[in-house]
Amino acid sequence: MNISEETFDSWSKGPSDTEAAKCENAEAAVRKAIKANKSLQDLDISVFAQGSYRARTNVRQNSDVDICIRYNSTFFPKYPDGTTRESFGHEPGTMKFLDFKDMVQVALEDYFGEDGVTRGNKAFTIHANSYRIDADVVPTFEHRWYTGRKNNDGSNHYHSGVAFDPETGSRIINWPDQTYNNGIKRNDETLRRYKRTIRIIKRLRDKMQEDEIAEAKNIASFLIESLVWNANVEAFSKETHTARIRYVIADLWKRSQKDEDCDQWMEVNEFKNLFRPSQPWSRVQSNAFLFKAWNYIGYK
Repeated sequence: MNISEETFDSWSKGPSDTEAAKCENAEAAVRKAIKANKSLQDLDISVFAQGSYRARTNVRQNSDVDICIRYNSTFFPKYPDGTTRESFGHEPGTMKFLDFKDMVQVALEDYFGEDGVTRGNKAFTIHANSYRIDADVVPTFEHRWYTGRKNNDGSNHYHSGVAFDPETGSRIINWPDQTYNNGIKRNDETLRRYKRTIRIIKRLRDKMQEDEIAEAKNIASFLIESLVWNANVEAFSKETHTARIRYVIADLWKRSQKDEDCDQWMEVNEFKNLFRPSQPWSRVQSNAFLFKAWNYIGYK
């Protein structure tokens, strides 16, 4: 298959106005559901979009909304080696995570109806209707990574993220603000070509999946974003989509053939290594996808 520059240009664009409105409606509805619940409305809770919807790297005809509901009065900590909660004078939290998830479930079901909500291992799915798309709603606690340094005011310095305990499996820690801010900076530095490149490769994956190419199966959107994040920034100096995608795929494929060549690749947040046993993807999987993507496009 030879994919034209015109097709790449179409793929580089975000959701249509109609799709974008349905995304916004889904986010607004989740906020209303939390606000309407008497058990949650007086708690210190932040409700915010994250993932590709917030980053504006979601794509046409495959938009999604990822909403985080973070309880701020209890946090999951990571302390410097040799220190403990007692070292920092912290008291145990009063809210258990699964209790909070149960409370969120009640709020969502009260607002959307039991048939409109599905509880999963990690998140709740709010099902689409005529004016909103599907939304994944993730209850979390704040995660605090204490560095051992002090702020100017004498308080303990920490990086703030989110964390949650799936019903099966170990705790998951994410850094949505850092991911968002780094993506904006890279996009500005590359004349907005960074996010367009991400959207093109996501649409490419979708087309490969439609054609039942095995190597495109289970290639997560955030994996694509993080792969593009690790591409040589020289790629974004190319004037056409065709040239940029060619450079990105070739560069990433070549450097992901050996563990030692990409061992220090990071997620967009720059806090988590991209390839580690705890991740839901692997270097080998990514390399195979990039190889097939090159051939699917028809590059020589």
